[in-house]
Amino acid sequence: MRIIIIEDTEVLGQAICDRLKSLGHGADLITNGNQANETLKYQAVDLIILDLNLPGMSGLKILQQLRSRLNDTPVLILTARDQIEDRIALLDAGADDYLTKPFNFGELEARCRALLRRHHGYSANITEHGNLTVNRDARQVMVAGEVQPITNREFRLLEIFLGHLGRILSKDDITEHLFNFDESPGANAIELYVGRLRKKLSGSSLEINTLRGLGYVAVIKGLSDAC
Repeated sequence: MRIIIIEDTEVLGQAICDRLKSLGHGADLITNGNQANETLKYQAVDLIILDLNLPGMSGLKILQQLRSRLNDTPVLILTARDQIEDRIALLDAGADDYLTKPFNFGELEARCRALLRRHHGYSANITEHGNLTVNRDARQVMVAGEVQPITNREFRLLEIFLGHLGRILSKDDITEHLFNFDESPGANAIELYVGRLRKKLSGSSLEINTLRGLGYVAVIKGLSDAC
């Protein structure tokens, strides 16, 4: 998933960025409020981690403008403010969750998982799709009860397909969700990742179909047949 971290303390922001990249996410750091606001006007992302005290434009103003554009991207606020009135104001302004500094990276990861999961319509971190079981806490995938070896980036690709079942995803769509701004994947990169994922999930209920000239569409076999 593509995550933007908007944090002016570069050491902290980069640490968050590196942690999320190690989990297979596409993660980018922006340290200026104005730049972040302009980026969010045209760049779709899956999650925003937003500090409040930023140069150029405050995090609260960024959040308000984001919601005024009817953008429902989940927003996790990082804040040093721990008063209940501040928390209420943030939630009323459209924040989905908040984390008070200093925080534990394990809790940050858990809150990110929860927001991404809810945004894609899942109520639990372990979901079943036919004979395919996905455990987002452990980043583990099972087919008919057998654990399949899968890399972090392949796991994120699987999440992208499961979050867009029945929808056509172009290679550009997948690239936007899977890679960082500064990564330049080759023309065949998405084909290679999709091919590897198909091979590892062979025999599962997830079917990833190639639509020539359009991209890919994923369905759960049996569910689509029954509709």
